[in-house]
Amino acid sequence: MRDPSWSCHLLHVDMDAFYASVMVRDRPDLDDVPVIVGGGYRGVVLSANYLARGSGVRSGMPMTRARRACPAAVVVPPDYDTFSTVSSSVIETFRRITPTVEVVSLDEAFLDVSGTARRLGSPLQIAEYLRARVHDEQRITCSVGVAASVSIAKLASRRAKPDGVLVVPPGEVTTFVHPLDVGELWGVGEKTAGQLHRLGLHTVGDVAHTPLRTLQRAVGQALGRQLHDLAWGTDRSTIAARDASVFGGDPDKSMGAQETFGRDTDDREVVLREMLRLAARVSNRMRVAGVAGRTVTITVRFADFTTVTRSRTLPEATDVTREIHQTATRLYDALGLQRARVRLVGVRVEGLVPRASVQRQLVLGEREHGWADADRAVDRAALRFGSSAVRPASLLP
Repeated sequence: MRDPSWSCHLLHVDMDAFYASVMVRDRPDLDDVPVIVGGGYRGVVLSANYLARGSGVRSGMPMTRARRACPAAVVVPPDYDTFSTVSSSVIETFRRITPTVEVVSLDEAFLDVSGTARRLGSPLQIAEYLRARVHDEQRITCSVGVAASVSIAKLASRRAKPDGVLVVPPGEVTTFVHPLDVGELWGVGEKTAGQLHRLGLHTVGDVAHTPLRTLQRAVGQALGRQLHDLAWGTDRSTIAARDASVFGGDPDKSMGAQETFGRDTDDREVVLREMLRLAARVSNRMRVAGVAGRTVTITVRFADFTTVTRSRTLPEATDVTREIHQTATRLYDALGLQRARVRLVGVRVEGLVPRASVQRQLVLGEREHGWADADRAVDRAALRFGSSAVRPASLLP
């Protein structure tokens, strides 16, 4: 039987109860109890696990109301630094699949996988692979919607929750979306849904079969066109590679990559070789983006899932693979590991600034052409002949 996902090229990945999942993943005592992430008696709910949601707890709900709805819930305070770190790691997992990743928020993104079929298989196979990687590397789950348009992919991921995949091929869009309440359409809030209900338009099918001009007279030109397109699944079908601002911060203030070993290892050379691969990947992204950074951070996760990070700030910002790798190596060696088995390693460069603003200090006797020029030569070769055309000798099979 032919895989129906071949006619779809967009994935919408939505982490399942992201904040709650991150807060409880290292606390087995909370596995089977309702959990609310929030703060203060007069605060609001940031997130809740599915057990708490089953009692009616929702994001944005006042904590007093949430406690009344679910008296047995355990309330834990949010850890925004951890949220940001996990989110960045998940996004890097996405980028290992495709460079076209449009980050919507800390816990969701769209991926265009049209160029990865030869390498990873059908969009459905890619979705399953992605879910497995996120679970293996972060010990949290995500749901994936697979479709040919942005809004249908998002609706599909919502229907796939928790921890599932749903494919909606173009030929099945109307069957899937028309029975839904208009309030489920992306971007339709309570106010717009109420307005449509007052007009007698209760389902998406009702909206779809209302003449466009009639719809526009009722709700306005722009919104009428938007609703019409959403109801027929003919909205945006392309995405743009971009990051989202996280917790009010500026996007792209750091870039990183990480990798989980196929088998836990205590071999220093294996770890450092992987760090070289990651440093090359990160520095290439930085050069493409025209940025450089001063702080190099490594992440090391051990076999028991204990995770440590170490950072070092350099005298000058850099985008040179060798400099990033050398710093990462020193940080790793400084851990003084004694045959500890490593599960995952990551390399990140932080404090990014425009490369044009960096004035490197010249060193007496320094070669006219150095490692920075070598990196750019490798970039040009990779652009012309493919990413595996030139690589460090230690990374050759």
